[in-house]
Amino acid sequence: MDYDELEMALTHGDTVSPGPRGSAVRALTEVATGVRALRAVRHPLGFLCLPLLREGLRGICVHLFAPEYVAEPDTAPWHAHSWELRSHVLYGRVANLPVRVSGTGDEPTHRIFEVRSGPGGVDEIVPTPVLVRGEPGHAHISGPGETYTLTAGEFHATSIEGTDLAATLVLGRSMPGRTDLSLGPLDGPARTMTRRLCDEEQTLRTVRTALGRFDGHVDV
Repeated sequence: MDYDELEMALTHGDTVSPGPRGSAVRALTEVATGVRALRAVRHPLGFLCLPLLREGLRGICVHLFAPEYVAEPDTAPWHAHSWELRSHVLYGRVANLPVRVSGTGDEPTHRIFEVRSGPGGVDEIVPTPVLVRGEPGHAHISGPGETYTLTAGEFHATSIEGTDLAATLVLGRSMPGRTDLSLGPLDGPARTMTRRLCDEEQTLRTVRTALGRFDGHVDV
């Protein structure tokens, strides 16, 4: 899986082989057949993450959405990454909801929290002194073959739209000096969340289900 080729394909529509979809199918097939040892990660926001590539500040994942993958209790859905995101929908429909964040004025609605990811998949959610107003914008819906982008620091929320299952191929590039952020309650306390690993059986079942969504083709 080549980050530069995939980035060019998603940015300029270059028709390199195997392309975003083919690259995802190839990587998932390697996991399903045992060629690649990988465990899915249960993300607190309510999806499974398959981390396929880590290369310095860059990374590639497949994110799998399904009704049974629910967000952890008290998880704030509105968040901003410390990294640039380029998300390509593999199947299903994905809603990206931009969130307008403005200065406090007289009626702040949220407090900004820092998300500090540590070893072992433990995230510390730390309140900052910054109070803001957060308001949802208009959701943008993307279907199979479409790509949307987010800059670092841009608040948003993601959900599946009108379908039971969805998957995205995600390219991320960390931006030095940036911090992962979320919008939480004005009086929300500090807390921790743990990104739990699926076991081998759960991971294989999930990957095979995902492969079955690619035109029903499963070669495992």
